[in-house]
Amino acid sequence: MLCALALLSATAPLATDMYLPGLPIMSESLGTTTVGVQLTLTTFMAGLGIGQLVVGPLSDGWGRRRLLLIGTIVLALSSALCALAPTIEVLVAARLIQGFSGGTGIVLARAVIADRARGKAAAKLFSIMMIIGGVAPVLAPILGGVLLDPIGWRGIFWVLAAIAVAMTAGVVLFVPETLPPEKRHGGGLSALIGNFGYVLANRRFLGYAATFALSFGAMFAYISASPFVTQEVLGLSPTQFSLVFAVNSLGLITGNIVNTRLVGRFEVRSLLRTGVSTLFGGGVLLLIASLVAGDRAWLILPLLFVCVSSLSFIMGNATALGQSEVPKAAGTGSALMGASQFGLAAVVSPLVGLGGADTAVPMAIAIVTTGALALTALTVLTRPPLPSGARK
Repeated sequence: MLCALALLSATAPLATDMYLPGLPIMSESLGTTTVGVQLTLTTFMAGLGIGQLVVGPLSDGWGRRRLLLIGTIVLALSSALCALAPTIEVLVAARLIQGFSGGTGIVLARAVIADRARGKAAAKLFSIMMIIGGVAPVLAPILGGVLLDPIGWRGIFWVLAAIAVAMTAGVVLFVPETLPPEKRHGGGLSALIGNFGYVLANRRFLGYAATFALSFGAMFAYISASPFVTQEVLGLSPTQFSLVFAVNSLGLITGNIVNTRLVGRFEVRSLLRTGVSTLFGGGVLLLIASLVAGDRAWLILPLLFVCVSSLSFIMGNATALGQSEVPKAAGTGSALMGASQFGLAAVVSPLVGLGGADTAVPMAIAIVTTGALALTALTVLTRPPLPSGARK
């Protein structure tokens, strides 16, 4: 079941990383600009956010499995539409649908684990799932770089359609219904609104959700800008970019393995704080390096590795801590975390693109800014409550 959930959670890296090496070629093929092709990333991320915001709360009343099946089927169809898109406008619209349906798998994979586990057990399960799912961001850019020449960027979307079919089979075979009828809300719209109120009123949940989303914003600044930074600024080939991307993804997997082993020995919040602090510190050094020697690959690439690897101590731990704060509405909590995560990513991508494709500075600024805000949210909003009678 964890493998099937990991594949569902891998929708975002699969649907972004596989076609990243082809972004420069796509802009020429469809007669559009750099900002135009980056808009396909933006709409996909917006769709992921909106889809989770809709499907997560619905699953608290309808159950998880039925919605998972519908979502994976629509994901396969929308991926085929992306492959057939004749213009950038059609591709942007198809990516929105692809993102919306893909968000179903992401939000419900988290909800299924939250149905089954809490606390450190949940943190371990989320980290294990991310280790399994971490194969996707390692293989996806390599496959994209290898497949780009023989099948083109349209062929890559056909491959994504086939993967979506495999996701559907995984749900059918391995994912049971984890939310029994007696635990579902039955009050229709009023219960839906009540769940949102219950989740949004929890300050600590909001702090962990903000930390989670802002850290992913840093990740997506790297994802959306790295094809142009590595190829046009650092002078690497598409294949070399794919290898660099894969190495960074391996750092993410290794970090998740280490995090899984440390969860039983250290407090989850302490590990989370270490990850966020490393992200911010690495971003500061990256910004300095970009300003001083922005075309030196030997300087830029190791700092990118540090920033990406730090996320392995953030994403799973922030998810587990946030979900543990709202056990009565796991689907709604997962939806809000996911919507904020990909909604912020949708904003970051075009902002980084507007900074130009001939410098790494916009990417570095985005990483520093989101890292600083994530550290602030974690420090201010997730503080444990004061003991009774203690001075404020």
